[in-house]
Amino acid sequence: MPRISLRTAAVAVPAAAVLLCSCSAGAGSGGTADASGPKKETSKLAAIIGTAKDSQGPAPEVPGARKGGTVKILNANDYAHLDPQKVYSGETYNTSFLWGRQLTQYQVVDGKPKLVGDLATDLGTASDGGRTWTFRLKDGLKWEDGKPVTSAHVKYGIQRTFAPGFEVGPSYWPTWLTGTDNLAEARKKYAGPKSGDLKAIETPDDRTIVFRFPEPQADVPFMATQSSSSPVRPDKDTGVGYDVKPFATGPYRIVEHKKNQSLTLERNPHWDLKTDPIRHQYLDGYEFVFGKKAVNSGQEILSGRGDGANTASTDRDGTAPELFSAIDRDPRKKDLLVEGRRGAYTSSLAIKTSRVTDIEVRRAIHYLFPRQQARQVLGGPRVGEIATTLSSPAVAGWEKYDHYPVAPEGDIAKAKEHLAKAKTEVTSLTYAYETNPVNDRLAQVLVDAFRKAGIELVTKPMSDAAFTDQVFRGPAPYDLWLQTTSVNWPTLSTLLPENFYGKLDALENYTRYDNPVVNKGIEKAKGISDIEEKTKLLVDLEKTTMKDVPIVPFLNAHTSQVHGANVGGAFIHPIYGTVSPAWLYLKK
Repeated sequence: MPRISLRTAAVAVPAAAVLLCSCSAGAGSGGTADASGPKKETSKLAAIIGTAKDSQGPAPEVPGARKGGTVKILNANDYAHLDPQKVYSGETYNTSFLWGRQLTQYQVVDGKPKLVGDLATDLGTASDGGRTWTFRLKDGLKWEDGKPVTSAHVKYGIQRTFAPGFEVGPSYWPTWLTGTDNLAEARKKYAGPKSGDLKAIETPDDRTIVFRFPEPQADVPFMATQSSSSPVRPDKDTGVGYDVKPFATGPYRIVEHKKNQSLTLERNPHWDLKTDPIRHQYLDGYEFVFGKKAVNSGQEILSGRGDGANTASTDRDGTAPELFSAIDRDPRKKDLLVEGRRGAYTSSLAIKTSRVTDIEVRRAIHYLFPRQQARQVLGGPRVGEIATTLSSPAVAGWEKYDHYPVAPEGDIAKAKEHLAKAKTEVTSLTYAYETNPVNDRLAQVLVDAFRKAGIELVTKPMSDAAFTDQVFRGPAPYDLWLQTTSVNWPTLSTLLPENFYGKLDALENYTRYDNPVVNKGIEKAKGISDIEEKTKLLVDLEKTTMKDVPIVPFLNAHTSQVHGANVGGAFIHPIYGTVSPAWLYLKK
């Protein structure tokens, strides 16, 4: 998953559940001994493959949950997109569960994720060496007006991902279905619904959908959890308007959406709990309110003032750091704080390698980056542990490594050594960031650290919208930025191939990294159907990439969010990394 930005085989999904790793997602890391040396730290997380039985509804009951009432959600910003084919952030995925459904999705019980069929009866059946995948839709699926959901609607939704205007969403369906490296190449073969029928997707009847890929694709059941796999009914496709108010297949439907102000949901009377293994319909509705500063929202929720007791926050940025001292002093407020690993999200200092071309300069940046001070500004240790790797411990196959060990406070002397080795003198670099009080303070910490190494860090504060538009597109004149990113599902398959492959466009390959050795390795990985072999190759390629320092690892991200005293069911989703509204209920 770009800026905020498990394992399958290319065969039929087995009838029994398979435990892929060793414990629950969000848990810590463990180790494996190897005869040649010391204990090696590796991922120790769960990803369970659900069965057809697991894919049936209803969803397991949440202990203590009751029906009725409305929960208010206070978040600083509205969602950038609600159109399912444009959604591409964990926070929005989490919220869109309320009105949207996908082919597959994660059922969460006691904090543990299980991949199950959502609209589909199971996780699909692969044939032709993993090049063909067939899904069967459940009986009784309906839109909010009572009309049936069909395979043609799923196909139409996926065809939309090829069309102009949808490049903000994930590009897996377009590239996988056409066997191309990027969206631009995929569009040369098919340009969306207006260009006709996409023959790579077949719908032999209203409940069957068949995908034919030019290359083996082992991760289809995981990719199909993305919002881009949601059905869209052609007669309800309002174009730009669909981004404001999509038509519902989930337990709730959108009553009103005032952009950047509010979002109101009510129960969808045509949602059938017997078809849904993921969601509940405990509440009568939801009232989202946008625009209030995180610190003010948190104070309202923690104090219980007004609607505070019936209010929660699902904001991607988590709890305002200014509130932690008050929370730590008051046991009653501590009970209203939910903390956990933010899925597989990692925070890092990105370096645009097309501008900062000298590896010695990039190494110097690695050494001078003040991780400890930067983390303190963001909220201290509770926002995450210091990272040394590109991938997160929440990803199956993760291994711990540290190419350039450095103290959390940084090492200015070591940075100066590498600057002295650089081919050209560097006296100034630019740092772009999304402006808010916390990020403003963080920018100053970085300015001070770079100054000690003899580099003027020129800061470029900008709005959230401008940051996404200006930093990642085209020749954008910025050298550095701090980002929080994630894989698109909890496997290494989407990390290097979707972010550090030299043939990707600038929007995806955000650091402009291009290493021929890594490129060839990524191309080789595409044709490997054995998941163990593929994972080993991707781990080795990650280590090679990080020797070139296209990013400076910062944090394996954790998050915390607050909820009112009367709100139950709040937990950090182990995949999407924020509190999911779909599990909330009112206690009384």
